[in-house]
Amino acid sequence: MRIDEPSVRLVTEVPGPGSRALIARREAAMPPGAAKLTPLGVASAHGAVVTDVDGNRFLDFAGGIGTLALGHTPAKVVDAVRDQAERLLHMCAIVATYEPAVALCERLNALAPGSAPKRTVLMNSGAEAVETAVHIARSFTKRQGVVVVEGAYHGRTNLTLAMTSKFNLFKKGYGPFAPEVYRLPFPNTYRRPEGLSAEAWVAWHCDNLAHAFTAIVDPSHVAAVVIEPVLGEGGFLPVPAAFLQRLRALCDAHGMLLVCDEIQCGMGRTGRLWACEHAGVVPDVITTAKSLGAGMPVSAVVGRADVMEAPHPGGLGGTYSGNPLSCAAALAALDELTTPAFLARAGDLGERLRAGLLAIQARHRGFVGDVRGLGPMLALELVRDPMSREPWLEATQAVNAATLQRGLITIRAGLHSNCVRLLPPLNITDAQADEALAALSGAFDDVARALGKS
Repeated sequence: MRIDEPSVRLVTEVPGPGSRALIARREAAMPPGAAKLTPLGVASAHGAVVTDVDGNRFLDFAGGIGTLALGHTPAKVVDAVRDQAERLLHMCAIVATYEPAVALCERLNALAPGSAPKRTVLMNSGAEAVETAVHIARSFTKRQGVVVVEGAYHGRTNLTLAMTSKFNLFKKGYGPFAPEVYRLPFPNTYRRPEGLSAEAWVAWHCDNLAHAFTAIVDPSHVAAVVIEPVLGEGGFLPVPAAFLQRLRALCDAHGMLLVCDEIQCGMGRTGRLWACEHAGVVPDVITTAKSLGAGMPVSAVVGRADVMEAPHPGGLGGTYSGNPLSCAAALAALDELTTPAFLARAGDLGERLRAGLLAIQARHRGFVGDVRGLGPMLALELVRDPMSREPWLEATQAVNAATLQRGLITIRAGLHSNCVRLLPPLNITDAQADEALAALSGAFDDVARALGKS
C-alpha cells in the first residue's frame, strides 16, 4: 500500500464470500454465546489496516476492544516475540525465574503512579488482574467488602461478573455471583436531572458518598473501592476528577484501598500513560492489560509494596502468568507507549477525532445525544430524542453496520449498548484519521436518512 493511497479498499460486497464461508464454519464449530460483532473473516492486519479473506481493506477503530494502542503487528513487538520464541516459549514463573518477567515487573514498578515503592504480579487477562487485585486488598486489609460503581465492567469471572454492572449482556443466567460486592451511583453528567448543572450533579454525588458509606456499606467493612477512571463498557464515561479525588480521600480516611482498573483506559489510551493521572489521583493498586501486550495476552497488578506483599507465598500466580513471549511483547510495547512523542501524538489525535465527532453531532442533533471521552478514547451516545435521551440501540447497530460498508470497523459500548465507541491505534496518520471520520460521517448520514432523522 502506497503512503498516499487511501487505507480503505473494498473489492467485494461486505461481507464477501470468503468471510461468509469462514463465519459459517465458526458458527458450526463455536457456540453463539462467543459473540461476534462483525461478519468479517480476517486474513492479516498491520497498523490501522485490516485485510479480510476476500482482499478488502478496512480501517480498524475497534482495536481489539482497546488492545491495539500501537496498532496491528508493530514491528518492534513482532521482532521481540520472534526473538523470544527462539529462546524460551514457556517455563512457568512458579517453577523458575526468567529475565522478561522480572524486567517487565521492574518496568511497571517504575512507571506506576506515586512515589511509594511498588511490586507487580503478572497475570494473563484483565479479569484475572482485577480479581487478583481484590484478593490482595482483602489479604492486606483483612476485610471482605468490594465497592464498585454503576456502569462498571471488570470481567467475566464469577467475582468480576459480580462487580460488573451490565446485567443482560454479561450476567443473565449465570448466578449466583460472589457476595460482598456493593454498588454506588455514578455521576453520569449526560443523564443528570433537568435543570441541574454538570458541576452540581457531580457535587451531589461527592456529597452523597458519605451517605452511601453508611446506607450501603460501612467503610470499616470495605477492602477496596475498584473503579475505572474511564468506564469502558459503561459508555466511555470519564470519572469526574472531583469524584475520584473524593473517593481517594475517603479511602485514606477509612483504611480502604483505591484500585484503579485501567485495563481498557490505560497504556496511553487517554493521551496519558495512566488515565488516573488526569485527575491527579494516585491509587494504591492499579490493574493493566489489553494494550500492555500489544496483542499478546498479559496483564499486571501493580501496587504499593506493603499492600502487594500481604498475600502468603503461593497465594498468587498461575501456570501461564508472566509467559516469556507476552512479557517480551509488553517490554517492546512500553518502549513506545511511554515516549513523550507517542503520548503527545495520542493527545493530538484525540483533539482531531473529537472535532470530527462534534461536527457529526452538530449535523445530527436529533439522535446524537452526546460526544464524550478522554483524549482519543471517544464515543457517541445515540438517543431517540435529545430531550428524553431514551437510548437508541437500533440506531447504534445501524451505524456500526453502515461504517463497515464504508470500510471502517466500529463497535458498540454503553450500559444500554447505544454508544458507538472509537478505539483506533494511537499512532495513525492524520490522513487515516480523516479517512475514518469521513466514513463515520457518511455512515451517520446514511442512517439518518434510513431512520427518518435527516
